[in-house]
Amino acid sequence: MNRNFISAIALTLAASFGGVAKAADNLGPIKQIDAGPLNVGYAEAGPANGEPVILLHGWPYDIHSYESVAPILAKRGYHVLIPYARGYGTTRFLSDATPRNGEPAALASDLIAFMDALHIEKATLGGYDWGARTADIVSALWPERVKGLVSVSGYLIASRTANLAPLPPAGEQAWWYQYYFSTERGQQGYAQYRQDFSKLIWKTASPQWAFDDATFDRSAQAFDNPDHVAIVIHNYRWRLSLAEGEPAYEKLEAKLETTPSITVPSIALEGDANGAPHPAPEAYAKKFTGPYQFRLITGGIGHNLPEEAPAAFAQAIIDVDHLK
Repeated sequence: MNRNFISAIALTLAASFGGVAKAADNLGPIKQIDAGPLNVGYAEAGPANGEPVILLHGWPYDIHSYESVAPILAKRGYHVLIPYARGYGTTRFLSDATPRNGEPAALASDLIAFMDALHIEKATLGGYDWGARTADIVSALWPERVKGLVSVSGYLIASRTANLAPLPPAGEQAWWYQYYFSTERGQQGYAQYRQDFSKLIWKTASPQWAFDDATFDRSAQAFDNPDHVAIVIHNYRWRLSLAEGEPAYEKLEAKLETTPSITVPSIALEGDANGAPHPAPEAYAKKFTGPYQFRLITGGIGHNLPEEAPAAFAQAIIDVDHLK
């Protein structure tokens, strides 16, 4: 679907903390809600009494990945919610004392808190990159809260113990930024050049996606969040066991170390031109023990699949409701 067929919406509203939040183009005004340790910024579309769908973005992207997905789902009667993750956009920590923790269990717990705050008992989840990992974790650990799952690159729950094992050289090279972030130079470099850095990731992760500067600049505003650098750096250092998590999440992380199966109805998507590190479909298929389907999306589709192929992503959300 071409993003240009949807007319742009210019909206602004007062946000929490006395500031003004920019509206998400084609997503309506940004709303705010206290959820767990956060005040979460989120976009909303579709009827409030529709079946809830929560769409989760990755790094270094933001909720605009779903600007063309949301109207498709809203038109079909779904209640679509697209939250900014911790460290992005208008999402803020409620306390300065809360650790700026990017570990996967924290992000998954944020999603459960977001659902609780909005009184959503059960939702269909969709995501890519960090968002796919979060959706996978919630589906594995809280299956009673998930109606269906759409996950780009499939099963992304990883074991920190397994991550200690070296990869073949080509695999290590693909994760260059993970090692860069493990250094003080990397943290300073990302803080200083975060927009240049993120645009480089966009280009290498989606080598055939001809995004323009306006598209990137709109999403890059989300990286101006005061906690963004700390969250990103902690996430990648935690993966390599170079940073500790919080005791509150230890039990959840212990469960994730076992790489639990996902039992909810699931559709895994992969773009045919994904330039980011990602597992082969055959490597994770057996981790989905409920109704499951894999779809390869062709046409030069890269890592940011919802924004590059919104019709295919939206169709997967619709179809997973009926997967048997």
